[in-house]
Amino acid sequence: MPDKPLRAIDRDLLIAVRRLGAAGIGDLTQSLGVTATAIRQRIDRLYADGLLDREKIVAGRGRPTYRYRLTMDGQTAAGAKTSDLATALWQEVMSIEDEQIRQQILSGVAVRMGSRFAAELSASGSGGSVQQLSAVMSARDVAVATVDVPGGLPVLDIESCPYPALTSGQDGQTADRTMCKLEEAMFSEALGRPVHLSSCRLDGDDCCQFTASEHSEA
Repeated sequence: MPDKPLRAIDRDLLIAVRRLGAAGIGDLTQSLGVTATAIRQRIDRLYADGLLDREKIVAGRGRPTYRYRLTMDGQTAAGAKTSDLATALWQEVMSIEDEQIRQQILSGVAVRMGSRFAAELSASGSGGSVQQLSAVMSARDVAVATVDVPGGLPVLDIESCPYPALTSGQDGQTADRTMCKLEEAMFSEALGRPVHLSSCRLDGDDCCQFTASEHSEA
């Protein structure tokens, strides 16, 4: 699935295809109330991005037509927003009383997410740079930048917490640093070297900053 944000008009088309099951240009023109030219432009984008698949329909001597279906990535893009589900799952994990089991689950989440970032970094040929990790996260609408520290390594600067609902304790008041530790592990996995949280909003700092070690993990 592409990292660039999905346009609202493109998501509307994906939702229409999901509702119809399979759709031709005419079906989508009628469903969305726009011109066939506009539909074709959207389809070209979504097909190129791997969100739509197509089936050629040949009838008689006329020109063939196509019917479009969602790919698996297309189904994901057209699906419901998962923020509420993610928050509920997080709260359920945090309520597990057995600390060993809870930490095992959190570690697995960090490795899984970090591995996805690492795969994207590898595909970009960046060699696991902090700057490229920043770009990967920006594509996910995270407010992030890299800061060059004189005489030091670049720092990943998280300008606003991407998971504000997950950094509050069960009482809604106490700061919970579990997500901070998970992000450290996730970024370490992504870059292949230790990353530590060098400043944090929960401590009253202006932003959260993560600093990567110069040396890879053994």
